[in-house]
Amino acid sequence: MSRWKALPAELDPRVRQLVVRLRRLKDHSGLSMRQLAARTGYSPKSWERYLGGGSLPPREAVEALARIGGDDPVRLLALHEVAADAWGNRRSEASAPQEPQEPAAAEPEILAAEAGETRLSGRSLRVALVAGTVALVLAVSSALLLLVRLGSGHGEAPAGPRHPSATASAEPPPPTYDCRYERVDGRWYAGNSRTQSATLANGNAGPEVAEAQCLLRRTGISPGGVDGLFGPMTQRAVKDIQKRHGLVVDGVIGPHTWKALRG
Repeated sequence: MSRWKALPAELDPRVRQLVVRLRRLKDHSGLSMRQLAARTGYSPKSWERYLGGGSLPPREAVEALARIGGDDPVRLLALHEVAADAWGNRRSEASAPQEPQEPAAAEPEILAAEAGETRLSGRSLRVALVAGTVALVLAVSSALLLLVRLGSGHGEAPAGPRHPSATASAEPPPPTYDCRYERVDGRWYAGNSRTQSATLANGNAGPEVAEAQCLLRRTGISPGGVDGLFGPMTQRAVKDIQKRHGLVVDGVIGPHTWKALRG
């Protein structure tokens, strides 16, 4: 099995979950990066970025690796959608300020010009571009500072760390779930989902997973935290409840396992 490098600490948990799942499939396939590239049509360097957390793989690459590794593409693509939302939120602010830097690519053409007048005009163009970039950054900073002042409810924003914290709060926090148990028509519910047939497996995420985690806790089997993420601890807890009720022990929640959880 491959010895993977640690993923970036700042990687969103939902993206991290997708990358870990893809790494497992790659290890299970026994293919090298070159062989994986030949089977999927994506270059080895692309797969190194995808499996290293450097960039989000496209849906087609995820589906191709799922089929090679013998996994259900539908489940993996559902996890990809959650990761894509988290990835888009993280990239939305970082992409805009970098665009004004693209004109620097013209510098080799200016330096290659023979006439001194052409060089002078090229230098003036670079100075104008730098000045425009600085003005854009100052305008964005002023707008953010004004928003902080208006949101604070005071005529003057406190000095110091208030400005950076306002930028950091722009990214929405991950969803939180509670267990609010009630028994209706002989079935237990925890207030997150009323499904009785949704299929859930390792790698899924959402309120249905949180509902199953709450119901597992009610039976005395710990799935870890109630975070809506179907990970290894939740999978082990599902296998325990399946053993207890004489069901097929596959770690996948289906109609029979839901019946055992809500009974």
